[in-house]
Amino acid sequence: MRKNSCSGIILAGGLNTRMGENKAFLTIRGERILDRLYRTFQELFDEIILVTNKPVQYLEWDLKIVTDLYPVRSALVGIHAGLFYASHPHAFVAACDLPFLKKGLVEILLGELEPRWDIILPVTSDGNQPLCAVYSKKCIKQIEEQIEQGNFKIADLFPEVRVKKAPESLLKSADPELVSFFNINTQKDLEAAEQMNE
Repeated sequence: MRKNSCSGIILAGGLNTRMGENKAFLTIRGERILDRLYRTFQELFDEIILVTNKPVQYLEWDLKIVTDLYPVRSALVGIHAGLFYASHPHAFVAACDLPFLKKGLVEILLGELEPRWDIILPVTSDGNQPLCAVYSKKCIKQIEEQIEQGNFKIADLFPEVRVKKAPESLLKSADPELVSFFNINTQKDLEAAEQMNE
């Protein structure tokens, strides 16, 4: 099977303050969230990058482990590190707490890629989904400028680069219930995930 000329980036640098434990290692139906994500990424990408500031915790997975290049904990800083180390011109970025990410949904986003776009951004009725999106390495310079100004809002990057929005109607063709965007922040989310249809 042909892998995409795109890297896969998993962000595992969050503080996990609400859960109190590493969300990547939470289990749903007996399987860790990271194992679920890793399996999907293996089917899609020849390069998988995991961004974390605790690399020793992730040595059992066959992937490239990198750490943030700026001493600030933020998703934008994590995206920057992943893009910096990516070998391909584009990378699909996902947070480590998305247990139900569907391969078909990622393929739809990758299918929207054209050289003129810097970001392929899913948009649902809940809003933009920047932690389940495709980014170009061309975003690196703009992200660096933003970080150096102390601005860590991913949304503030969008007006500065070329964004193609992927509407909910397109996303639902691969993921009718949009479960790919369901993330685990609290114990209640974890309990809900156990009951969800995949």
